[in-house]
Amino acid sequence: MISTLSLTDARNANQKNRGIVNMPKPFLKWVGGKRQLLAQYEPFLIRDSPLYIEPFVGGGAIFFYLLPDRSVLMDTNPELMNCYRVIQQHPQELIKKLREFHYEASFFYEIRQWDREFDYNHRDPIERASRTIFLNKTCYNGLYRVNKRGQFNAPFGKYDNPLICDEENIIAVHSALQKVLLVEADFQKVVEYAIPNAFIYLDPPYDPIAKTANFTSYTNDKFTLKHQQTLASVYKNLDQKCCKVMLSNSDTDYIRELYAEFTIHEVSANRAINCKGKKRGTISELVIVNY
Repeated sequence: MISTLSLTDARNANQKNRGIVNMPKPFLKWVGGKRQLLAQYEPFLIRDSPLYIEPFVGGGAIFFYLLPDRSVLMDTNPELMNCYRVIQQHPQELIKKLREFHYEASFFYEIRQWDREFDYNHRDPIERASRTIFLNKTCYNGLYRVNKRGQFNAPFGKYDNPLICDEENIIAVHSALQKVLLVEADFQKVVEYAIPNAFIYLDPPYDPIAKTANFTSYTNDKFTLKHQQTLASVYKNLDQKCCKVMLSNSDTDYIRELYAEFTIHEVSANRAINCKGKKRGTISELVIVNY
């Protein structure tokens, strides 16, 4: 087991090498985020690769932990990728906009309503990014969830004093993103950016461990068994390109069968998505590597 101190030392070294003053962390709470698993993931992480690629970036916990010199961060979620682009290019404007938001239920639902309006896609990117961050910080359980129309539908959350504008972290994330290529695209596009010895971390929507466990989710597209099969093919393609590939997924017979030719490790994760406390707890997840 890697100690908390060793994790901190590793991050401080990355931070110093990149010239980053403050240590960045995910600016959004993302279901399935990997911050809790960093100690267990540490033995599998590659630090000396010429390029880091993450096709399902989500909250970006692994990226912010590694702080690689060159990176490609990808996701299909347009609101998420808009946030990354705005922080990369316009952090001060975002901070100014976030300061206009306040924590109150009627205001929350007013802001949530934006994506029901016909002109939402024409709104300023900074407005949209501030909305995404605000809703994430103030909705129930920090759950980013959309309906079949792609409209945010998580309800208002009850908190004592949510930090809507984390100015220090926004600036830190801005610094960390300066050598990053941001791509809004399907995971299959990763093959176009892959080079030999690139370290690629794949964190797809997990194969459900039960029919009721299939959380749908971050975009209005479901990640089906066919998607899992396609991802396994992409994994094998990347392996043939001499990339170093790490994938996380549920500990199911189906996933074990898909990746049987590679090295499969088990880690323990806390289930935190179920609203019923009795159904939360520690479960086994898989880390699959080709090195």
